[in-house]
Amino acid sequence: MAIIRRIDPRVPVSHGRPRVAAYARVSMETERLSHSLSAQISYYSNLIANNPKWEPAGIFADSGVSGTRMDRRDGFRRLIMACEAGKIDLVLTKSISRFARNTVDLLSTVRQLKEIGVEVWFEKERIQSFSGEGELLLSILASFAQEEVYSLSENSRWGIRKTYESGTDGVRNKKVLGYRYDGEKYVIKEDEAEIVRFLFEQTAAGWAPSRIIRELHRRGAKTWKGNAFMYGSINAILHNEIYMGDRRLQKSYVEDCVRHNKKKNRGELSQYYIPDCHEPIVSRETYAKVQEILKKRADGMATYPFTRKIRCGVCGKLYTRKPAKAGGREYVYWICQSRKKAASSCTGVNLAEKELEEISADILGQELFDQAVFAEQIREIRVLEDKSLLYCFRDGEMKRWQRRCRCQKSLP
Repeated sequence: MAIIRRIDPRVPVSHGRPRVAAYARVSMETERLSHSLSAQISYYSNLIANNPKWEPAGIFADSGVSGTRMDRRDGFRRLIMACEAGKIDLVLTKSISRFARNTVDLLSTVRQLKEIGVEVWFEKERIQSFSGEGELLLSILASFAQEEVYSLSENSRWGIRKTYESGTDGVRNKKVLGYRYDGEKYVIKEDEAEIVRFLFEQTAAGWAPSRIIRELHRRGAKTWKGNAFMYGSINAILHNEIYMGDRRLQKSYVEDCVRHNKKKNRGELSQYYIPDCHEPIVSRETYAKVQEILKKRADGMATYPFTRKIRCGVCGKLYTRKPAKAGGREYVYWICQSRKKAASSCTGVNLAEKELEEISADILGQELFDQAVFAEQIREIRVLEDKSLLYCFRDGEMKRWQRRCRCQKSLP
């Protein structure tokens, strides 16, 4: 008869008193809400310190950040890292909405902490993540919190669009190179306006973008954020009607308030144009001439931005564009020409066009992909054997993108 040996479950190592931390968050940076955050921090500090059964493990907080995004919450990330390092046994928080308003993120984080032996207490809902019904209640209540985000976002969008329609929209972008907002209108900031005039005048005179960039670098000119000028930042300035005294409202919009994916408005929503609403930096004639030059440059580009730009690092062939359908949806991807042949041994990876645009925008330091900037700045993309992408710039610079971490590495 077989001998059966009993293996008892592992008992977590006890550290004596449980090490207790707290997390607090407010979503906007105002004096009233700053006081609210201070009150939360003070409350939890006293609560933990005055409980003789607990050992204080720190108070973690975030101010002025949304609960739908975890990647921008430094305090929250530090809390999770401390939990993973085995420094915390219990986390206290005011409510589900303070912890996270994205249902998927909330549940995955709570489960992750549960696996490493860290419990979370939600005071308002009276939920403890280690209890039997904890996850079910979390799922239900987190869904309500997320729906509340959608409702508040929709109300906010409605209000913004009403101000657009009436032309009374308050300026949301308070800092623009060459201007500052004084509470009523844009006012020229002369030292920066000189840079703007230089960009328009030299572009109108026929200077190439590379020559303009070299001159700006020589002068030590910076964007209003303090960065060196690049093709993308120059292109954005030259296309901006604000410099001739006008404003176009709703150029972009947030498609999903949970994912915060900002998209360029290409006709999905109405736009509103307000002429002569502040003092111009450049004349309308100069602005119009520059737009003509930019259009001619754009018209000289290939039909598709990646045409003859992507080269396979395995066989050396160029990539070609290929539309496809799957599950009733349409996709566009780029494939090595040699892989279209039945007997091909090429192992070059296929690339989705949408992903290529996102990667290229990231490499160029842009929020949204700009075909004109890409054509001016990128000479070639090489798809390497390890499936990473090597971006070869026209000025000789190279940057590598790797799928594992989406990181960039500048090469000499």
